[in-house]
Amino acid sequence: MKNPIYAEIVQNIRNKISSGQLKPGDDLPSETSLCSEYNTSRMTVRKGLSILSNEGYIYSIPGKGYFVKKPNYNKYIFVYDEMNNLINNVDKTKLLSVDIILPDEKLAGSLRISENKKVVMIRRLFYTEGEPMAYDVKYLLYKKGTPIVENEIENATFPEMISNRTSLYDLNNELIIYAKTPEEETKKLLHIYGEVALLVVEQKLYDSGNKPIGLGITYFRGDYIKLHGVSKSSNC
Repeated sequence: MKNPIYAEIVQNIRNKISSGQLKPGDDLPSETSLCSEYNTSRMTVRKGLSILSNEGYIYSIPGKGYFVKKPNYNKYIFVYDEMNNLINNVDKTKLLSVDIILPDEKLAGSLRISENKKVVMIRRLFYTEGEPMAYDVKYLLYKKGTPIVENEIENATFPEMISNRTSLYDLNNELIIYAKTPEEETKKLLHIYGEVALLVVEQKLYDSGNKPIGLGITYFRGDYIKLHGVSKSSNC
């Protein structure tokens, strides 16, 4: 069965871009030229161009036409699960404390609240094969009347902790990852006796209105975690 004309347009232009025949910044033939080349309607041509644009291969400038888009080589996709990574899995958690605190200036700024707004602080240790691999601290906005059930949060991921406050489908997540030299308290908790750096993952959760509802900071021993990202071979 023969492909629709718009699909043929998409495939032909995609092939020209992938082969280097069309390079980033090159302009495509006009809609009128494509109508003539494929003996089809302007609506069909626009459907094909729209697909190419949505796939990230081209972009349009009103009044000027369509152009080949430069590939984004710096965009990576990776999966972050605080309980599992490429080289180790958390097989045990230990709840250290659950406290209601007043935030300092830095924490209040991160959560966009005043310093007299109460925050729930949850501290845990993550273990793998009997060894502590990460020290985890979570900060949740305090809500009067919303109980914190310790046996539920001990093994929960960050999104699971706030699932009784908002729909998980409405969550937006921001990650910041960096290396850090461990402080003495963290060294003791993680049994660090030599020169081992930490990989710190800051995870901030937002509701559907882009308002922060929680901040998590997980301090992984650098020798117990490895993250993996993939840059897909597309212009998206």
